[in-house]
Amino acid sequence: MSTNTDGKFGDYGGQYVPEALMPAIEELDDAYERYVLNNEDGFVDEFRRRLRDFGGRPTPLQRADRLSERYDREVYLKREDLLHGGAHKLNNALGQVLLAKYMGKERIVAETGAGQHGTATAMAAAHLDMPCEIYMGTRDINRQRPNVFRMRINGAEVNPVTVGRGTLKEAISETMRDWATTVETTHYVIGSVVGPHPFPSMVRDFQAVISEEARRQSEEQFGGLPDSVLACAGGGSNTMGAFAEFVDDEGVDLYAVEAGGSSLEVDEEAGVAPNSASLSTGDEGVLHGARTKLLQDRDGQIMESHSVSSGLDYAGVGPELAHLVDEGRVTPVNVDDDAALEAFHRLSQEEGVIPALETAHAFAYLHEEYEQLGETVVVNVSGRGDKDLESVIEETSKRDIPNAPDMDAFQGGL
Repeated sequence: MSTNTDGKFGDYGGQYVPEALMPAIEELDDAYERYVLNNEDGFVDEFRRRLRDFGGRPTPLQRADRLSERYDREVYLKREDLLHGGAHKLNNALGQVLLAKYMGKERIVAETGAGQHGTATAMAAAHLDMPCEIYMGTRDINRQRPNVFRMRINGAEVNPVTVGRGTLKEAISETMRDWATTVETTHYVIGSVVGPHPFPSMVRDFQAVISEEARRQSEEQFGGLPDSVLACAGGGSNTMGAFAEFVDDEGVDLYAVEAGGSSLEVDEEAGVAPNSASLSTGDEGVLHGARTKLLQDRDGQIMESHSVSSGLDYAGVGPELAHLVDEGRVTPVNVDDDAALEAFHRLSQEEGVIPALETAHAFAYLHEEYEQLGETVVVNVSGRGDKDLESVIEETSKRDIPNAPDMDAFQGGL
């Protein structure tokens, strides 16, 4: 696992938090170094064992036969959708809840957008016998009802967040407020490579199992490394997980596919960016404890973001990812809502894999730009699409999506 002791990635990262949180941050930093980096008390060994036995790792690297034929190149799917819970989120949630137990904490809090991180945290907390509360924006609750029910089934309390637009940004803010008043007994399981150090490094390290496996599986299955790796990017946890072990391989191109939403233009008067493409269009600023690339207006106010996928609907991105983009190591790209919906239907129809709407953005970019991606491409299937079916029915019925199934049957129920 990698080290990054000062929490800085070039100009990004750091610890921009209230004084009340500094003791908790320092305690977590110490625990991260001892347990995660140095395997004190066999923490990493237990984490890997539980990932295998509870989570179902390793996940396959599957050749996508019909996509390979369609694009005339070798396309492989890293199947994180097959991880327990249906998404990559369990890698980090299980690691952090286990770390909280090693630290002697008695309670877990977490935020969630699409609900996958909340679901994974609730599962991990139930598995490790820890009380758990999840903060989730009301808009996302309405978009992700199945995941809300899954969290409650696992015994977690779900707290609706009504401020702002009721999405991930507000949920993170509310969870931080809770943590600030309960730091002695509570651990905050941040769901992405965002927030103050050590969270960006720690979450990356827990998610790096994705690229560790993909790198090894690539060498075993086709005798080398891929030409390109694609992953969707919201906060960036699956992105950094898919990229981490390839960053030093200069021959492997890394593409972070963001949500282009309905437009890359910004409506400053309304305070809304109709996209979540902070790597492509953002400016440097501070949000949720770290300096990174953010969607802002000319006065530096954080803009409300948008994506058809609630899991990408965030105004910022992980600081390490922002740094890798500045360094030219990661290429930020984006696709719009319509293209993501088309890709959702395409992968479902051609490979029998129903992807999360987040993941569908990566497949939309593959469809649009496959000729520049080399002869062998790995796409990280960050999650499965069960949670998104209600949203897809609603959003597809509003649009002329050429490869969608007949939506007439659903009209009476919308």
